[in-house]
Parts: sequence; C-alpha cells; structure tokens
Amino acid sequence: MDKNRRKNKKKVIDGPVPSHRLNAAKKVMMIIFALLVTRIGWIQFVQGAELKEAASRQQTLNKIISPKRGRIYDTNGKALAISAEVDTITINPEKFIEKDDDPSEAKKKTLEKQRLVAKGLSEIFEIDYETVLAQVQSKKTTETIIKKVEKELVDKLQNWMKENEIKEGINIDADTKRYYPYNNLASHLLGFTGTDSQGLFGIEHKWNSVLQGTHGKIVTATNVDGSQISDNSEQYIEAQNGSDLYLTIDVNIQKIVEDYLKEGVEKNGATAGSAILMDPKTGNILAMSTYPDYNLNEPFTINIEEDKEKWDTYSKEDRTAKLNNMWADRNYSRTYEPGSTFKLIVSAVALEEEITGTDIANDFHCEGSTKIADERPIACAGNEVHGNQSLRTALRNSCNAAFIQLGERIGATKLYKYFDAFGLFERTGVEITGESASRFHELEKVGPIERAVTSFGQRFEITPLQLITAVSAIANDGTLIKPRVVKKVVNTDTGLAEEVEKTEVRRVISEETAKKLRDMMKTAVEKRENVYGTVAGYSIGGKTGTSEPSITKPEEGYAVSYLAIAPADDPEVVGLVVIYNPATENPYGSRISAPILSKILTDVLPYMGIASEKSDTSSVTSVAQKTTKVPDVTNKTLTEAKKTLENLRYKVVCEETENSNSVLVKEQVPAKESNVQEGATIVLYTEENSVRTSVAVPNLIRNDS
Repeated sequence: MDKNRRKNKKKVIDGPVPSHRLNAAKKVMMIIFALLVTRIGWIQFVQGAELKEAASRQQTLNKIISPKRGRIYDTNGKALAISAEVDTITINPEKFIEKDDDPSEAKKKTLEKQRLVAKGLSEIFEIDYETVLAQVQSKKTTETIIKKVEKELVDKLQNWMKENEIKEGINIDADTKRYYPYNNLASHLLGFTGTDSQGLFGIEHKWNSVLQGTHGKIVTATNVDGSQISDNSEQYIEAQNGSDLYLTIDVNIQKIVEDYLKEGVEKNGATAGSAILMDPKTGNILAMSTYPDYNLNEPFTINIEEDKEKWDTYSKEDRTAKLNNMWADRNYSRTYEPGSTFKLIVSAVALEEEITGTDIANDFHCEGSTKIADERPIACAGNEVHGNQSLRTALRNSCNAAFIQLGERIGATKLYKYFDAFGLFERTGVEITGESASRFHELEKVGPIERAVTSFGQRFEITPLQLITAVSAIANDGTLIKPRVVKKVVNTDTGLAEEVEKTEVRRVISEETAKKLRDMMKTAVEKRENVYGTVAGYSIGGKTGTSEPSITKPEEGYAVSYLAIAPADDPEVVGLVVIYNPATENPYGSRISAPILSKILTDVLPYMGIASEKSDTSSVTSVAQKTTKVPDVTNKTLTEAKKTLENLRYKVVCEETENSNSVLVKEQVPAKESNVQEGATIVLYTEENSVRTSVAVPNLIRNDS
C-alpha cells in the first residue's frame, strides 16, 4: 500500500503543472518586468537630466576664477581704489575620508585627519575650531573656509600642509581684495565693497556691473575617487576683468576741501558738514566731501568716539542705523532747508519774468518784519530795518521782507514752474547710489504762508547737490548741466576708453538774466557782512544762508551755508559749504561757512591755474603771494586790534563805535592762526555787535512731500 502511495505521489509530481499555477507565475513575471521597465523609464526620462547633472558634478571639479575688479582713478590718474591679489581657501571634505579594510579603523583614521585639518586651519586663520571641524566633516563637495587671505598666511598654510603631508582637499584659489590707498579721502563718494567684492555704497555700488567683470572657471574631469583624469579633458573659461573708472574729482582739490571742512566743523562744534566744488560749464564734480568721514579700508568701524565706547551695548538695529548714518553722503543722500542761498533762484525767476529789475529804486520796503495772515511776524536778521531797496540791495541785505513781497508778485504757480526747470523737483541723476528726492509742498496746498517762507528758502528741503546744480545754471549763462562724477571708462582687457559726455539738460534762464544775477552776487560779497567770503586776488560772487531747524529733523539744528562762484564774471568754479548744527550762539552762514569756502577757494583757484586779478583795495596783486598766520586780537580793544592788523597790512572790517578805545574784540574772522594771504580782510566783532537775533519762521507742520 505504501508502495502504491509512493507511485501515485510520483505521478503527481512528475505530471504537468496545472494551468492556473502557470498563469499566476506568468502574471508575476509580467508585473516584475513592467515594474523594471517603468523604473528604467522613470530614471531615463524623468530623472535623467538630474542624474546626469549629479554624475557630472561627481565626475568634474570646478574651480572659479575671480576677475580683477576695475580700479578707480581721480581725473589725473591717481588710484583711489585698487584690487590686490589675495587668495580664497576652500576644502573638499570627502578628501579627508581615510580607507581601511577594517571599517572601525577607517573611521578612527578619518576622525584623526579631520581633527588635524580643522586644528591647523583654525589656528592659522584664527577662526573657531568647532566651526571649521563642522565644515571638514560636511557632506558638501566644497566648503569655503576664509576669503581674501594675504600672502603671508597663504605661505604659512602651504608650509603646514607640507609638514603634515596634506596633499589634497585644501584648495588655494586666486582672488582679489579691495584697497583704498587714501583711506578716508572721498569716502562717501567712493563707497566700498563687501567680502564678495560687490559694491555696497557710492560709486562702487552704482558702477558695480562695470567694475566687477565676469567670473571664469576651470572644469576638470575626475575619477570615481575624485582624482583628476590626466588627459585633455580640462576646460578653461577665462575671466573678464572689470573696467577702470576715471573720475572728475582731483585728489589735491579733494584734500583741500576735506581739510578745511574738518577744521570748520570741529572749530564750530558742529554735528557735521558738507562741501561741493563743481565746474558749471561741464557739470564735473571737482570735489565732494562730508565730515565726519570714515576709513574705507575699515568701513564697519564706527567713526564717532562716543559710539565707539558704547558700541557693545547697542542692539543690532542701533548698530545698523549708526553705520548707515556714517556711510550716508549729506551732499546728495540727505535733504536740508537751504535758507537765504535760495534767494538766488527766486531772483532769477523775477528777472527772467521781468517782474522787477536789478536796480529799481524803492521797489521793496522793509520795516524789520512782515506779518502774513494771522501768523507771528517774519523778521529779518536781528529785526534789522532795511527801508526802501532795489532787488540788488535786498539780495545784498538778504532781506526776508523784500523776498516775501517778491514771492507774492511772482505767484506760487510761476515759482514752481521755474523750480521744476531748475531741476529741483527731480533728482539730479548723478551716477551715485542713494540720491534723495526733494520735499516741497504740493502746489495746490501752497497758501500765503507757504509761499512767503518758500521765497526766502525755508520749510522745504532739497539736497546740497540740487542747489549747487541749479546755481551752476546761473554761472553757465542759464543752461542747466547734469552733474558728473565719472568722466571715462577704460576696458582693461582691450584698452579701449569710453568718454562719459557732459549732458545739457535745458536752458532755464536767458544769458542776460544770468549775467545780471552774477553781478548781483558779486555785489552781495562786497557788503561788510559777506566780506570774509572773499578771496584775495579774485572777484567772487556769493550768497550766505541760515535756516532754522527743520520740522522733520529738529534734532539736526541750524544749517548754515555759503555758496560762491569764481571768478564772478566768468565762473569756472561753483562752491557750496553747509555746516549742520553748529554749537554757537549766533549760527550764521556769513560767519561760519563763508570763511571755510574762502580758504578752500584761496588754495584751489591758483592750483587750477585760474588767473588772479589785481585788487584795487589792497596791496595784494596775486594769490600766489605767500600766506601768513592771523594773530589773535580777541580781548584787545577795538583800536588796538585794528592797529595790530593794519600794521601787518591786513584790511580790517568792523562796526564803528564811539567806544573803540574801551570796547573789546570778542570774535575775529578768520580765526587766529588761520593761514591767509597778505592783505586779506579780517572782520572784527565786539561786545556791542557780536550778538544777533535769529530769524523767526512760522511753524508749518505738514506732511507734504
């Protein structure tokens, strides 16, 4: 029976496979085949590009070649910003993974090597060990350890690699670093670059695309283990270096401006100061300065001593605000109320529209103050009564009453038409980052009060660059020129130079009107209050200004200014100096800003080769004569002070008094020890005439832009 069973069993085993089992097997095989085909299709068509790129990344080694950033030169070819060759240190973490038949031994050797590399890099470059160790142990293909490394440290690294037999995994790639040979010179104008060589402020930022060039790279094929394949598979893509810029500024003129501006700010205990010199015929900026300045090679080091002491206590937001304030150029990125310097623009409108002439007697009347609507009276300086005046006399006296009357005659609509023509409603378009827009009342909101204060330069805001550009149109026979800071771009690879042509914007006033205004400006400087804005040997036209604290920025205090053209009859230079928040009892542009610009022009005009003129009122015949230091005559009697100065052949201007033998001199302009030319004018202020009253301006609190 057992035997029969075995036979029957054998028959079952050796017999044909049932069809249902065969069909099931076929279905399983078909499903597996379908899955394989689907997977292959997915890899080939869906993930193909991605996997191909990944394979390429694994099989190629890319090295970036940094272009050399273009240099920045002054107008005479003196380098203001240069790029020196440095190196960037990167690593390939997978190169520090050791191999061994014993996995635990391989892991141990790998950790030892990683720690060795991290320790060496952290000590050489003085960076945190744990941070470097994390980079060494990273899964990334490449990690950047440090940028902009000097040659001395690179040599130290190479010696360390040799001593520790580190032959791969640490890369030394050529790079560039930005340097500024003159440190603080023209800091706000030039701006600076970040660690990635991208321009952050000023010209460096605005012209970044021209200066930076285009990166190149070396693409090399590698084996599975990452080693380079020794064949002809290397591809070299050359970097395109950045172009050089030649600016309109002159290093020597810039230095003169900065030195005298710093002296003036510190002497007057002011918060800040700004100054511009411009060629009115070309729009070239000859110099542009803001003080306090900062070191371009250390742009993140704050420049105010008080802030330095408290820096660690400031929040991140406060530090950012302080740095942004330090980097801001007041000449074009900050607005201010121009004060009486703006009377030149209003005068231009009146003359061009033939609303008045330069010398019509008794055309205006001043009783010391003018009341508009129900507001408090608007006074002239010191409540001085100017009586009957012509436009020339009113400008010379800087009479608010006369200009209020003039503004009423012209009307707001016509004033705004010319403000627009002078470019005051738009940015100048100067090729620097961060230019601010002006802030005027909207025309439909200009009432009698707004029109009155606007007519003598207050309760609206413009930039110093907008003002000097507008007045340069007067100096340029009525044609407005766009200010220019870059005059030439040179391709460093080809040597080709592209000139930046001057841009004539529009004619604003007639040549005849412009000549009349320049003659009036010349008369204004001859007045006793402006005489210390003169320059020995040259005819100067000018206008001072003093504006009360802005409603929007009351903490900035008074802004006192002096604007001058030289020579007055055929101007080649227009200059503007603004001093912010001076710590003096009587903040007046005539007594603070005018002497600063006078010193600047005294040095700059002969340097530029502008011919001097003979003087009718002094022994000075040329500004090329030697300079002398002004003696200290304060606290001497007026009689004694005058005698001392006149014996030294200075001209003396002072308020005559019956008490000359007893009244003491309290202030002198220029100040003691100032360098002036022989025969220069010295203005004396005594106890009786040193105090003046500020101009009262209505408080017009509005949010108009």
